[in-house]
Amino acid sequence: MNIDLIRKDTIGCSDKIFLNNAGSSLMPEIVVNTVVNYLREEQMFSGYITAGKNAESIHQFYEEAARLINAYPQNMAFTTGSTDGYAKALSSIPFQEGDCIITTNDDYISNQMAFISLQKKKNIKIIRMKNLPDHELDLEDCEKLIKKHCPKLIAVTHIPTNSGLIQNVEGVGRLCRQYDILYLVDACQSVGQMPVDVQKIGCDFLTATGRKFMRGPRGTGFLYVSDKALEQNLSPLFLDMSDAAWTAFNDYELGKTARRFEIWERSNASLLGFKEALKYASAVGLPYIEDYNQKLSEKLRAGLQYKGFTVLDKGNRLSSIVTFCDRNGKIDAIQEVLKENEIYFSVSNKSNALIDFTLKNIDHAIRLSPHYFNTTEEIERVLEVLE
Repeated sequence: MNIDLIRKDTIGCSDKIFLNNAGSSLMPEIVVNTVVNYLREEQMFSGYITAGKNAESIHQFYEEAARLINAYPQNMAFTTGSTDGYAKALSSIPFQEGDCIITTNDDYISNQMAFISLQKKKNIKIIRMKNLPDHELDLEDCEKLIKKHCPKLIAVTHIPTNSGLIQNVEGVGRLCRQYDILYLVDACQSVGQMPVDVQKIGCDFLTATGRKFMRGPRGTGFLYVSDKALEQNLSPLFLDMSDAAWTAFNDYELGKTARRFEIWERSNASLLGFKEALKYASAVGLPYIEDYNQKLSEKLRAGLQYKGFTVLDKGNRLSSIVTFCDRNGKIDAIQEVLKENEIYFSVSNKSNALIDFTLKNIDHAIRLSPHYFNTTEEIERVLEVLE
């Protein structure tokens, strides 16, 4: 990686230490220019004409998204974010009263609320698998739950938003294949900071967002849909004409690709900006990004612990999300110092991680999430400021 070139492409990092990539990252110059130039073209020629003129470039989005996660273009759909794709995937599954979803304690708040909504409306069961003492998923417990409850779906968040934990999505995927269970993975925090391979994971649905570690525009994301799910004719509850045909007064025919999960009306400017973000990450190389980010986050965690802070991340594999508080569980003074020194961060609240933070006996945590345009000198500066 050429860190100098990457920082030159990231003009937003020149006057601050930006460590909120798990919230909404800084876009490279090529991403912003692509969005603005497309909007200028729409200004001159209108949305429909501009879309037609750029049809080939728009189609390349599906190729870039597929390449990033080792999929095929026909299995990719553009969405307005991870939660958008997640809701469409959930709505495609024909839940009946008494059906079961197995998930984890560390699934994202919006996902947990979607499960609870299904529980209230469809009277389904929500079962959460146990964690081992080292905070890893207990796959033996997962298999026991599968045998006992015969779930309609298993859903796992790859990296929780409130913790650096990397969950064993591949291990869960092996069980889903063994017992032929639909499998949904939320990868909104992992795509862009580490290699994600849907063939290795073995999932039927995988969602991602553009604005976080992918460094794309807000309001973008993608949904991966497996051949198995497509062949089962799974489709969102409310279809659009994007990849379905109205064939009779009271009937329609589904398209063959994952684009049946799309809405026809969308921002092509944002889609093309996201495509450039995907190309940028692929050009840098996800293995290099993962290795570099791991060095930054390990340095940050070690320094925080050395200086007496409580680092809250648990697990054998940790990502580039670092959560911490002071030794008394407080964050007010930390927030003040970070703001005074133009260090960008975010706060995780108990309401967004109810199970995890209840078990950790905390109400708030500071979240720092370094990325590959950050430097070791910036990490040292943060530690110096906090001391």
